[in-house]
Amino acid sequence: MDTTIILNQKNLTQITDRITNLDYDRSNLKSGMVHIGVGGFHRSHQAFYTHELMEKYNAPEWGICGVGLREGDRKIHDVLKKQDGLYTLIVKHPDGKIEPSIIGSICDFLLGVDNPKAVIARMADPTTKIVSLTITEGGYNFNPSTAEFDFENPDIQHDLKYPDNPKTVYGYLTAALKKRRDANLKAFTIMSCDNIQHNGDIARKMLLSFAKRQEAILANWIEQEVCFPNSMVDRITPVTTQSDIDYLAKTYGIKDEWPVTCEPFIQWVIEDNFSNGRPELEKVGVQFVPDVKPYEKMKLRLLNAGHSVLGLLGALHGHKTINACMEDKTFVTYLRTFMDKEATPVLDEVKGIDLKDYKDSLEARFANPNIKDSVSRICSESSAKLPKFLIATLEENLAAGESIKYATLVIAAWCYYSDKQSDKNGHPLEIIDAMSNELHQAAAKTGSDPLAFIKQQSLFGNLAKNERFTELYTVMVQKIYKDANIKKYMQDML
Repeated sequence: MDTTIILNQKNLTQITDRITNLDYDRSNLKSGMVHIGVGGFHRSHQAFYTHELMEKYNAPEWGICGVGLREGDRKIHDVLKKQDGLYTLIVKHPDGKIEPSIIGSICDFLLGVDNPKAVIARMADPTTKIVSLTITEGGYNFNPSTAEFDFENPDIQHDLKYPDNPKTVYGYLTAALKKRRDANLKAFTIMSCDNIQHNGDIARKMLLSFAKRQEAILANWIEQEVCFPNSMVDRITPVTTQSDIDYLAKTYGIKDEWPVTCEPFIQWVIEDNFSNGRPELEKVGVQFVPDVKPYEKMKLRLLNAGHSVLGLLGALHGHKTINACMEDKTFVTYLRTFMDKEATPVLDEVKGIDLKDYKDSLEARFANPNIKDSVSRICSESSAKLPKFLIATLEENLAAGESIKYATLVIAAWCYYSDKQSDKNGHPLEIIDAMSNELHQAAAKTGSDPLAFIKQQSLFGNLAKNERFTELYTVMVQKIYKDANIKKYMQDML
């Protein structure tokens, strides 16, 4: 007889003796926040912090209404609707300890592709104080080389033509803000939680670019009334696997169709800059600061770039997970050398942070054997990530005449990865990137033109014209193409 209990609001009382459960009444939650892009990270981070605030300090006005704008969001929409917004967060500690708990801060979910007007209405509702975003680096619709808004995007052109039936985040935000302005309501805050340096500034610049093209008067109002705080967010959150779902069913008798796993570490540093009030998240450990830029630069250039270093080099060598890379002494030493010699020298002063301790903690987090973060996830959308995480560091070191060789090998490895789409043993790699075709076509020309890959100006700017870089890159990419023995080349550099 199956004694598994389906996770939903009705069954919560039966679950209480099986797992850490909610200690607040969800019946009176109001969606003070609307969140676009409900993935694993949002649920392990912002939704978790909000849940903690509700648990400890009774804040029902700050419930979260999740929003999916794309057809690809239908699965998470359907699961969370079925589960009344509830899900299990499974925290996996390095020592093997596992802490599952039920999270209840998501009180509704709307799907834009089915009903755009309902999404716009919810954003425009007076109860909505904040619209937050985890739409990935690629969702901001800017050219990575020029940092300007991409008006050629067909969905953007659609939104300019049909403002009441939008497809993109910018179409939805402007439609909702227009309704608020026309109703003499305060603007909501737009709060980016994406891994982009100056994420609030980018969101502001891109939205104003779109709004000015759509309606200049509205753009002026947005410029005056809407706050866009920059933030730095951090919690390693691997893709949920079937084994995570099976673990909950077997160990706790709970059927959760989409739990989330994460590490115990969590951090959120955000500028205290809000249009219309905010939750008191400082009570549960969120750090509000006047300027987040030094913190976000530290995180992007060390954690995110470090992840990409391990991911791309590890993929070529044949490692499947980040913790497997960290069980390999060559990879550990290479990572730390990159962080010490190339990433750290270009950082700003970060008050209250000991950089040596921070880098030590990154090594420990990456090595967590219970997280098993796949290199394919880390390498996904590298075209959106590397210009901000790695290439920017390389360019600053070039300008300063400092070391560039550790980052350069990663770019040469990325070329081979994009061309051959296999590891050194010929095993196929899972390539997930919006630019995968362009990357492959450029990399495939490397045999006849060693610089073909880095001539993609939207990604690499003018690096192909820098003699010091191109000489080093050419040597490295030719070595990799010769036998793909990436570990040997890493060892030669250490």
